[in-house]
Amino acid sequence: MKDYEKDLNELRENLEKAKSLKYRAEARLEQLNNQQQEIIRELKELGVNPDELEEEIKRLQSEIDGLFKEANRLLPKDILEKK
Repeated sequence: MKDYEKDLNELRENLEKAKSLKYRAEARLEQLNNQQQEIIRELKELGVNPDELEEEIKRLQSEIDGLFKEANRLLPKDILEKK
């Protein structure tokens, strides 16, 4: 005959594990939502709209590239080539 008590206990243990996983997942989700809100707040303080973040990153990369080109152009090449 089947041991229903054992099956019931195993079912209870699995249910408790599932509840524990659910609570941990909910806590992690809340933590991630808080981090997201903090990042959005920081972006807004920097004057960056979170919806335009990709464009802002591209703009800044382009600006950095331009500054490197300008810095290299301004280096005294004649002095550097003598070594």
